[in-house]
Amino acid sequence: MLDLNQMALFVQVVQAGSFAEAARRLAMPPTTLSRQVAQLEDALQARLLQRTTRKLTLTDAGRTLFDQCAAQIDALKNAASQLAGDNQTPKGSIRVAASAGFFEFFQMEWIAEFLDRFPGVQLEFVLADAMADFIGEGIDVAFRGSPELPDSSLVARKVASGYFALAASPAYLAARGTPRTVQDLVAHDCIRAVGQTGPTTWRLNGPDGPTQITVSGRFSANTGPAQKKAAIGGLGICLLPIGSLQTSFRSGELVAVLPGVASGIGNLYVVYPSRRHVPRAVTAFVEMTVQRLTPLIQAPFAKATPPA
Repeated sequence: MLDLNQMALFVQVVQAGSFAEAARRLAMPPTTLSRQVAQLEDALQARLLQRTTRKLTLTDAGRTLFDQCAAQIDALKNAASQLAGDNQTPKGSIRVAASAGFFEFFQMEWIAEFLDRFPGVQLEFVLADAMADFIGEGIDVAFRGSPELPDSSLVARKVASGYFALAASPAYLAARGTPRTVQDLVAHDCIRAVGQTGPTTWRLNGPDGPTQITVSGRFSANTGPAQKKAAIGGLGICLLPIGSLQTSFRSGELVAVLPGVASGIGNLYVVYPSRRHVPRAVTAFVEMTVQRLTPLIQAPFAKATPPA
């Protein structure tokens, strides 16, 4: 079977005019190049080049082979070069998996700016709190708060860290009072996550160091957005990622409870199906996302506004 790589090297030698010049262009030893062409001649059982110390000429067989394959070899080189160039320009469809509350803090204006910058890119989002099926759902990249991966072939990279903060609506605080210490939370309705059986313990950090408090409440939900809506609706005090609360702090729907008290550190991970040959469009989207989210989830706690 003919070696197409050897045929491409043969064309390079003819086009360069010598083994030495072709070797320089290809960044390979001349002896290696000469050996590859010799092996091609053995496979064809025909001499392709007449070699002298000063001159390199084609035989009849060599001329025939060059005339018939040079254009195809050049076309393959051009196709490869174009593909390499395309890979440097973000384009194509990106299927993104993220938590159900991703757009609680990730602004659509950022999406619009990204798509304006890269008109050849299309974005598709699969939003769910459960880990997506990368292969079955065709996921290119996922954003998660945990590095735990159901498939060992997946690759996770931590890109940012942030905090969980306490928040409630002004109406709730006006009716029930504003907690002044962590211990005051025991007397309040606290919005809990579904799946927590028995007492719910919040592990908090504040000016006096780490502490934990057992809280209770009459409302619980399995997603951050639902817990946030419950807090806005006056059902109690929520404990959610600071990034998801910033918009509501600015609008006044929520105010910070016990500013400066946080629940540990929450991490943001980017998960890829493989670490090799990540499309440029995916890399560009991840870079934009990290750039936008890092200052948001690491932002200082908003100052609580006393209810009227």
